[in-house]
Amino acid sequence: MYQYQPQDRQLVHDRVRQFKDQTERYLSGQLTEEAFRPLRLQNGLYLQRQAPMLRIAVPYGLLNSKQLRQLASISRRYDREYAHVSTRQNFQLNWPTLESVPAILAELAEVDMHCIQTSGNCIRNTTTDALAGVAADELIDPRPVCELIRQWSTLHPEFAYLPRKFKIAVSGSRQDRAAIYAHDIGIALCEREGALGFRVLVGGGLGRTPVIGSELEPWLPIRHLISYLEAILRVYNALGRRDNKYKARIKILLRAMGMSAFRAAVMREWSSLRDGEQTITDEQLARLGVHFSPPPYKKNLARNDLPGDPLFQRWLELNTHAHKQQGYRAVTVVLKGHGHAPGDITADQMEWLAGLADDFSFGQLRTTHEQNIVLADVEEQHLHSLWKALQARGPR
Repeated sequence: MYQYQPQDRQLVHDRVRQFKDQTERYLSGQLTEEAFRPLRLQNGLYLQRQAPMLRIAVPYGLLNSKQLRQLASISRRYDREYAHVSTRQNFQLNWPTLESVPAILAELAEVDMHCIQTSGNCIRNTTTDALAGVAADELIDPRPVCELIRQWSTLHPEFAYLPRKFKIAVSGSRQDRAAIYAHDIGIALCEREGALGFRVLVGGGLGRTPVIGSELEPWLPIRHLISYLEAILRVYNALGRRDNKYKARIKILLRAMGMSAFRAAVMREWSSLRDGEQTITDEQLARLGVHFSPPPYKKNLARNDLPGDPLFQRWLELNTHAHKQQGYRAVTVVLKGHGHAPGDITADQMEWLAGLADDFSFGQLRTTHEQNIVLADVEEQHLHSLWKALQARGPR
Protein backbone atom coordinates (compact mmCIF):
# COMPACT_ATOMS: atom_id res chain seq x y z
CA MET A 1 0.00 0.00 0.00
CA TYR A 2 1.05 3.60 -0.53
CA GLN A 3 3.51 4.81 2.10
CA TYR A 4 2.91 8.40 3.14
CA GLN A 5 5.75 10.75 2.30
CA PRO A 6 6.91 13.61 4.57
CA GLN A 7 4.70 16.07 2.67
CA ASP A 8 1.66 13.79 3.15
CA ARG A 9 2.27 13.59 6.89
CA GLN A 10 2.86 17.32 7.15
CA LEU A 11 -0.46 18.00 5.45
CA VAL A 12 -2.33 15.60 7.75
CA HIS A 13 -0.77 16.97 10.95
CA ASP A 14 -1.38 20.56 9.84
CA ARG A 15 -5.06 19.75 9.34
CA VAL A 16 -5.23 18.21 12.81
CA ARG A 17 -3.87 21.39 14.39
CA GLN A 18 -6.15 23.60 12.33
CA PHE A 19 -9.27 21.68 13.25
CA LYS A 20 -8.36 21.58 16.93
CA ASP A 21 -8.23 25.37 16.92
CA GLN A 22 -11.45 25.64 14.90
CA THR A 23 -13.31 23.30 17.26
CA GLU A 24 -12.12 25.16 20.35
CA ARG A 25 -13.29 28.46 18.84
CA TYR A 26 -16.67 26.96 17.95
CA LEU A 27 -17.19 25.53 21.44
CA SER A 28 -16.25 28.86 23.00
CA GLY A 29 -18.74 30.75 20.81
CA GLN A 30 -16.17 32.50 18.63
CA LEU A 31 -17.36 30.63 15.53
CA THR A 32 -21.02 30.37 14.58
CA GLU A 33 -22.59 27.11 13.46
CA GLU A 34 -22.79 28.51 9.92
CA ALA A 35 -19.06 29.30 9.92
CA PHE A 36 -18.10 25.99 11.57
CA ARG A 37 -20.16 23.78 9.26
CA PRO A 38 -17.86 23.82 6.18
CA LEU A 39 -14.80 23.47 8.44
CA ARG A 40 -16.09 20.32 10.13
CA LEU A 41 -17.32 18.83 6.87
CA GLN A 42 -13.85 19.26 5.40
CA ASN A 43 -12.70 16.99 8.22
CA GLY A 44 -15.35 14.31 7.89
CA LEU A 45 -17.53 15.39 10.81
CA TYR A 46 -21.33 15.36 10.68
CA LEU A 47 -23.47 16.77 13.50
CA GLN A 48 -26.53 14.53 13.48
CA ARG A 49 -29.60 14.43 15.66
CA GLN A 50 -28.35 11.85 18.17
CA ALA A 51 -24.58 12.32 18.05
CA PRO A 52 -21.74 13.40 15.74
CA MET A 53 -20.57 10.96 13.08
CA LEU A 54 -16.93 10.93 11.98
CA ARG A 55 -16.01 9.37 8.62
CA ILE A 56 -12.42 8.11 8.34
CA ALA A 57 -10.76 7.84 4.94
CA VAL A 58 -9.50 4.47 3.76
CA PRO A 59 -7.99 5.41 0.38
CA TYR A 60 -9.18 2.92 -2.26
CA GLY A 61 -10.00 0.50 0.58
CA LEU A 62 -6.46 -0.38 1.75
CA LEU A 63 -5.34 -0.48 5.37
CA ASN A 64 -2.88 -2.45 7.44
CA SER A 65 -3.14 -4.29 10.74
CA LYS A 66 -1.51 -1.43 12.70
CA GLN A 67 -4.13 0.98 11.43
CA LEU A 68 -6.98 -1.41 12.23
CA ARG A 69 -5.69 -1.84 15.78
CA GLN A 70 -5.58 1.94 16.14
CA LEU A 71 -9.19 2.14 14.96
CA ALA A 72 -10.11 -0.46 17.58
CA SER A 73 -8.35 1.55 20.28
CA ILE A 74 -10.05 4.79 19.22
CA SER A 75 -13.49 3.15 19.14
CA ARG A 76 -12.98 1.92 22.70
CA ARG A 77 -11.92 5.25 24.15
CA TYR A 78 -14.03 7.67 22.17
CA ASP A 79 -17.02 5.72 20.88
CA ARG A 80 -19.12 2.68 21.86
CA GLU A 81 -16.50 0.04 21.07
CA TYR A 82 -17.48 -0.47 17.47
CA ALA A 83 -17.10 1.14 14.05
CA HIS A 84 -18.82 0.83 10.71
CA VAL A 85 -17.49 -0.03 7.23
CA SER A 86 -19.34 2.12 4.70
CA THR A 87 -20.43 1.25 1.16
CA ARG A 88 -17.59 3.44 -0.16
CA GLN A 89 -14.88 1.54 1.73
CA ASN A 90 -14.40 4.05 4.56
CA PHE A 91 -14.73 3.59 8.33
CA GLN A 92 -17.21 5.56 10.42
CA LEU A 93 -17.51 6.29 14.13
CA ASN A 94 -21.15 6.89 15.05
CA TRP A 95 -21.00 8.11 18.65
CA PRO A 96 -17.97 10.34 19.32
CA THR A 97 -18.43 13.59 21.21
CA LEU A 98 -17.63 16.80 19.40
CA GLU A 99 -15.01 17.65 22.03
CA SER A 100 -13.15 14.40 21.38
CA VAL A 101 -12.83 14.72 17.60
CA PRO A 102 -9.54 16.70 17.57
CA ALA A 103 -7.95 14.01 19.78
CA ILE A 104 -9.29 11.29 17.47
CA LEU A 105 -7.79 13.04 14.44
CA ALA A 106 -4.45 13.31 16.20
CA GLU A 107 -4.43 9.58 16.99
CA LEU A 108 -5.42 8.72 13.43
CA ALA A 109 -2.51 10.82 12.17
CA GLU A 110 -0.12 8.65 14.21
CA VAL A 111 -0.84 5.79 11.76
CA ASP A 112 -1.17 7.88 8.58
CA MET A 113 -4.96 8.06 8.65
CA HIS A 114 -7.24 11.09 8.41
CA CYS A 115 -10.76 12.30 7.61
CA ILE A 116 -9.90 14.82 4.91
CA GLN A 117 -12.57 15.10 2.17
CA THR A 118 -14.73 12.30 3.50
CA SER A 119 -17.68 14.72 3.57
CA GLY A 120 -18.68 18.05 2.09
CA ASN A 121 -19.12 19.14 -1.50
CA CYS A 122 -15.73 18.02 -2.75
CA ILE A 123 -14.08 15.07 -4.48
CA ARG A 124 -14.51 12.19 -2.06
CA ASN A 125 -12.36 9.11 -1.46
CA THR A 126 -11.57 7.38 -4.77
CA THR A 127 -12.64 3.74 -4.64
CA THR A 128 -11.71 0.62 -6.57
CA ASP A 129 -12.01 -3.14 -6.74
CA ALA A 130 -11.31 -4.79 -3.38
CA LEU A 131 -9.29 -7.40 -5.33
CA ALA A 132 -7.11 -4.79 -7.04
CA GLY A 133 -3.59 -6.06 -7.60
CA VAL A 134 -4.47 -9.73 -7.07
CA ALA A 135 -7.49 -10.37 -9.32
CA ALA A 136 -6.92 -13.07 -11.90
CA ASP A 137 -8.88 -11.12 -14.57
CA GLU A 138 -7.03 -7.84 -14.05
CA LEU A 139 -5.65 -5.93 -17.04
CA ILE A 140 -3.50 -3.70 -14.85
CA ASP A 141 -3.36 -2.83 -11.14
CA PRO A 142 -5.57 0.29 -10.77
CA ARG A 143 -4.18 1.34 -7.38
CA PRO A 144 -1.37 3.58 -8.69
CA VAL A 145 -4.02 5.37 -10.77
CA CYS A 146 -6.21 5.74 -7.67
CA GLU A 147 -3.27 7.17 -5.74
CA LEU A 148 -2.58 9.62 -8.56
CA ILE A 149 -6.22 10.76 -8.41
CA ARG A 150 -5.98 11.05 -4.62
CA GLN A 151 -2.93 13.28 -4.84
CA TRP A 152 -4.53 15.44 -7.55
CA SER A 153 -7.89 15.82 -5.80
CA THR A 154 -6.83 16.27 -2.16
CA LEU A 155 -7.41 19.92 -1.18
CA HIS A 156 -7.68 20.91 -4.85
CA PRO A 157 -8.35 24.66 -4.48
CA GLU A 158 -10.75 24.87 -7.42
CA PHE A 159 -12.91 21.93 -6.36
CA ALA A 160 -13.25 22.45 -2.60
CA TYR A 161 -16.83 23.79 -2.91
CA LEU A 162 -18.49 21.92 -5.73
CA PRO A 163 -22.29 22.06 -6.25
CA ARG A 164 -22.49 18.68 -4.47
CA LYS A 165 -20.33 15.75 -3.34
CA PHE A 166 -18.40 14.01 -6.09
CA LYS A 167 -17.39 10.34 -6.26
CA ILE A 168 -14.93 8.56 -8.55
CA ALA A 169 -14.36 4.81 -8.93
CA VAL A 170 -11.71 2.96 -10.95
CA SER A 171 -11.78 -0.62 -12.24
CA GLY A 172 -8.77 -2.45 -13.66
CA SER A 173 -10.45 -5.78 -14.41
CA ARG A 174 -12.68 -7.21 -17.09
CA GLN A 175 -15.39 -7.70 -14.46
CA ASP A 176 -16.57 -4.51 -12.78
CA ARG A 177 -16.26 -5.03 -9.02
CA ALA A 178 -15.87 -1.30 -8.36
CA ALA A 179 -19.48 -0.31 -9.22
CA ILE A 180 -18.22 2.26 -11.73
CA TYR A 181 -21.72 2.75 -13.21
CA ALA A 182 -22.98 4.08 -9.85
CA HIS A 183 -20.46 6.93 -9.53
CA ASP A 184 -20.26 10.51 -10.73
CA ILE A 185 -17.26 9.38 -12.77
CA GLY A 186 -16.51 5.74 -13.45
CA ILE A 187 -13.17 4.77 -14.99
CA ALA A 188 -12.49 1.38 -16.56
CA LEU A 189 -9.12 0.28 -17.89
CA CYS A 190 -9.52 -1.18 -21.35
CA GLU A 191 -7.53 -2.22 -24.39
CA ARG A 192 -7.60 -0.89 -27.94
CA GLU A 193 -5.32 -2.27 -30.61
CA GLY A 194 -2.97 -3.60 -27.95
CA ALA A 195 -2.73 -0.29 -26.04
CA LEU A 196 -4.19 0.35 -22.59
CA GLY A 197 -6.43 3.32 -21.92
CA PHE A 198 -9.52 4.35 -20.00
CA ARG A 199 -13.21 4.16 -20.75
CA VAL A 200 -14.81 7.10 -18.92
CA LEU A 201 -18.40 7.05 -17.65
CA VAL A 202 -20.20 10.05 -16.19
CA GLY A 203 -23.42 10.80 -14.36
CA GLY A 204 -24.01 7.65 -12.36
CA GLY A 205 -25.30 7.66 -8.80
CA LEU A 206 -27.80 6.35 -6.29
CA GLY A 207 -29.79 8.40 -3.76
CA ARG A 208 -33.19 9.92 -4.54
CA THR A 209 -32.64 9.65 -8.30
CA PRO A 210 -30.76 6.43 -9.16
CA VAL A 211 -29.00 6.72 -12.52
CA ILE A 212 -26.67 4.40 -14.42
CA GLY A 213 -23.57 6.19 -15.68
CA SER A 214 -23.26 6.96 -19.40
CA GLU A 215 -20.22 6.64 -21.61
CA LEU A 216 -18.49 9.97 -22.08
CA GLU A 217 -15.27 8.70 -23.67
CA PRO A 218 -14.82 5.16 -25.05
CA TRP A 219 -11.02 5.20 -24.94
CA LEU A 220 -8.74 7.80 -23.35
CA PRO A 221 -4.96 7.39 -23.36
CA ILE A 222 -3.61 6.88 -19.85
CA ARG A 223 -1.45 10.01 -20.03
CA HIS A 224 -4.53 12.24 -20.37
CA LEU A 225 -6.59 10.98 -17.42
CA ILE A 226 -5.95 13.77 -14.89
CA SER A 227 -6.36 16.61 -17.38
CA TYR A 228 -9.60 15.03 -18.64
CA LEU A 229 -10.94 14.67 -15.10
CA GLU A 230 -10.05 18.31 -14.49
CA ALA A 231 -12.05 19.32 -17.56
CA ILE A 232 -15.11 17.37 -16.39
CA LEU A 233 -14.93 18.90 -12.93
CA ARG A 234 -14.58 22.42 -14.36
CA VAL A 235 -17.76 22.00 -16.40
CA TYR A 236 -19.63 20.62 -13.41
CA ASN A 237 -18.33 23.31 -11.06
CA ALA A 238 -19.37 26.06 -13.45
CA LEU A 239 -22.75 24.74 -14.58
CA GLY A 240 -24.02 22.46 -11.79
CA ARG A 241 -27.02 23.73 -9.82
CA ARG A 242 -26.42 25.25 -6.41
CA ASP A 243 -29.98 26.35 -5.62
CA ASN A 244 -31.30 22.87 -4.75
CA LYS A 245 -29.07 20.17 -3.28
CA TYR A 246 -31.39 17.46 -4.55
CA LYS A 247 -30.75 18.61 -8.12
CA ALA A 248 -27.07 19.45 -7.74
CA ARG A 249 -25.35 16.19 -8.72
CA ILE A 250 -23.63 15.89 -12.08
CA LYS A 251 -26.23 13.31 -13.19
CA ILE A 252 -28.87 16.07 -13.08
CA LEU A 253 -26.64 18.45 -15.06
CA LEU A 254 -26.01 15.74 -17.65
CA ARG A 255 -29.73 15.11 -18.03
CA ALA A 256 -30.43 18.84 -18.41
CA MET A 257 -27.67 19.45 -20.98
CA GLY A 258 -27.79 16.17 -22.87
CA MET A 259 -24.70 14.11 -23.58
CA SER A 260 -23.74 15.89 -26.81
CA ALA A 261 -23.71 19.35 -25.23
CA PHE A 262 -22.00 18.09 -22.09
CA ARG A 263 -19.29 16.31 -24.09
CA ALA A 264 -18.73 19.45 -26.17
CA ALA A 265 -18.32 21.56 -23.01
CA VAL A 266 -15.79 19.08 -21.63
CA MET A 267 -13.84 19.12 -24.87
CA ARG A 268 -13.70 22.93 -24.84
CA GLU A 269 -12.23 22.88 -21.34
CA TRP A 270 -9.89 20.02 -22.16
CA SER A 271 -8.46 21.83 -25.19
CA SER A 272 -6.51 24.14 -22.88
CA LEU A 273 -5.42 21.34 -20.54
CA ARG A 274 -4.48 18.52 -22.88
CA ASP A 275 -0.75 17.81 -23.09
CA GLY A 276 -0.12 20.33 -20.31
CA GLU A 277 1.53 19.95 -16.91
CA GLN A 278 -1.03 17.38 -15.78
CA THR A 279 0.02 14.87 -18.43
CA ILE A 280 0.81 11.55 -16.73
CA THR A 281 4.28 10.23 -17.45
CA ASP A 282 5.53 6.66 -17.35
CA GLU A 283 7.95 7.76 -14.62
CA GLN A 284 5.09 8.96 -12.41
CA LEU A 285 3.22 5.68 -12.69
CA ALA A 286 6.40 3.68 -12.12
CA ARG A 287 7.23 5.71 -9.01
CA LEU A 288 3.76 5.14 -7.58
CA GLY A 289 3.73 1.52 -8.70
CA VAL A 290 6.67 0.75 -6.41
CA HIS A 291 4.34 1.26 -3.45
CA PHE A 292 2.07 -1.49 -4.75
CA SER A 293 4.70 -4.11 -5.47
CA PRO A 294 3.60 -7.68 -4.65
CA PRO A 295 4.37 -8.94 -1.14
CA PRO A 296 7.01 -11.69 -0.75
CA TYR A 297 4.91 -14.53 -2.10
CA LYS A 298 6.19 -18.07 -1.78
CA LYS A 299 7.02 -19.53 -5.17
CA ASN A 300 6.04 -22.89 -6.61
CA LEU A 301 3.58 -23.74 -3.85
CA ALA A 302 2.24 -27.26 -4.19
CA ARG A 303 -1.49 -27.60 -4.69
CA ASN A 304 -2.59 -29.55 -1.65
CA ASP A 305 -5.95 -31.28 -1.46
CA LEU A 306 -8.29 -29.35 0.85
CA PRO A 307 -10.70 -31.07 3.26
CA GLY A 308 -13.99 -32.20 1.76
CA ASP A 309 -16.17 -30.85 4.58
CA PRO A 310 -19.32 -29.59 2.77
CA LEU A 311 -19.51 -26.38 4.87
CA PHE A 312 -15.86 -25.61 4.16
CA GLN A 313 -16.28 -26.35 0.46
CA ARG A 314 -19.31 -24.04 0.33
CA TRP A 315 -17.27 -21.30 2.03
CA LEU A 316 -14.48 -21.81 -0.51
CA GLU A 317 -16.99 -21.35 -3.30
CA LEU A 318 -18.66 -18.23 -1.89
CA ASN A 319 -15.93 -16.46 0.08
CA THR A 320 -12.67 -17.05 -1.77
CA HIS A 321 -11.54 -15.64 -5.09
CA ALA A 322 -9.04 -16.58 -7.79
CA HIS A 323 -5.61 -15.02 -7.33
CA LYS A 324 -3.05 -14.14 -10.01
CA GLN A 325 -0.31 -15.73 -7.86
CA GLN A 326 -0.30 -19.53 -7.94
CA GLY A 327 -1.02 -21.11 -4.57
CA TYR A 328 -2.94 -18.12 -3.11
CA ARG A 329 -6.56 -17.06 -2.80
CA ALA A 330 -8.26 -13.82 -1.72
CA VAL A 331 -10.74 -14.29 1.12
CA THR A 332 -13.83 -12.23 1.95
CA VAL A 333 -14.62 -11.97 5.66
CA VAL A 334 -18.32 -11.12 5.94
CA LEU A 335 -19.39 -8.39 8.38
CA LYS A 336 -23.07 -9.18 7.99
CA GLY A 337 -25.23 -11.27 10.24
CA HIS A 338 -28.50 -11.53 12.09
CA GLY A 339 -29.02 -8.88 14.74
CA HIS A 340 -26.61 -6.15 13.67
CA ALA A 341 -26.27 -3.64 10.86
CA PRO A 342 -24.25 -4.56 7.76
CA GLY A 343 -20.69 -3.30 8.08
CA ASP A 344 -20.66 -2.95 11.87
CA ILE A 345 -17.50 -4.29 13.51
CA THR A 346 -16.59 -4.29 17.20
CA ALA A 347 -13.26 -3.25 18.69
CA ASP A 348 -12.57 -6.87 19.66
CA GLN A 349 -13.31 -8.01 16.10
CA MET A 350 -11.03 -5.33 14.65
CA GLU A 351 -8.13 -6.47 16.81
CA TRP A 352 -8.86 -10.10 16.01
CA LEU A 353 -8.99 -9.42 12.25
CA ALA A 354 -5.73 -7.48 12.51
CA GLY A 355 -4.20 -10.61 14.00
CA LEU A 356 -5.60 -12.77 11.19
CA ALA A 357 -4.14 -10.34 8.63
CA ASP A 358 -0.74 -10.65 10.30
CA ASP A 359 -0.98 -14.45 10.41
CA PHE A 360 -2.45 -15.09 6.97
CA SER A 361 -2.16 -12.04 4.66
CA PHE A 362 1.06 -10.03 5.14
CA GLY A 363 -0.64 -7.68 7.61
CA GLN A 364 -2.84 -6.13 4.89
CA LEU A 365 -6.64 -5.78 4.69
CA ARG A 366 -9.14 -4.26 2.27
CA THR A 367 -12.62 -2.87 2.80
CA THR A 368 -15.30 -3.56 0.17
CA HIS A 369 -18.38 -1.90 -1.32
CA GLU A 370 -20.37 -4.75 0.21
CA GLN A 371 -19.18 -3.56 3.67
CA ASN A 372 -16.97 -6.56 4.25
CA ILE A 373 -13.23 -7.14 4.74
CA VAL A 374 -10.89 -8.92 2.31
CA LEU A 375 -7.67 -10.73 3.20
CA ALA A 376 -6.16 -10.64 -0.25
CA ASP A 377 -3.10 -12.91 -0.03
CA VAL A 378 -3.91 -16.16 1.77
CA GLU A 379 -1.96 -19.33 0.94
CA GLU A 380 -4.29 -22.06 -0.24
CA GLN A 381 -2.74 -24.50 2.22
CA HIS A 382 -3.83 -22.19 5.09
CA LEU A 383 -7.44 -21.71 3.96
CA HIS A 384 -8.83 -24.45 6.19
CA SER A 385 -7.04 -23.02 9.23
CA LEU A 386 -8.41 -19.57 8.46
CA TRP A 387 -11.91 -20.97 7.97
CA LYS A 388 -11.77 -22.73 11.33
CA ALA A 389 -10.69 -19.50 13.00
CA LEU A 390 -13.57 -17.64 11.36
CA GLN A 391 -16.05 -20.35 12.29
CA ALA A 392 -14.93 -20.28 15.89
CA ARG A 393 -15.42 -16.56 16.39
CA GLY A 394 -16.85 -13.34 15.08
CA PRO A 395 -17.14 -12.41 11.42
CA ARG A 396 -17.54 -15.15 8.90
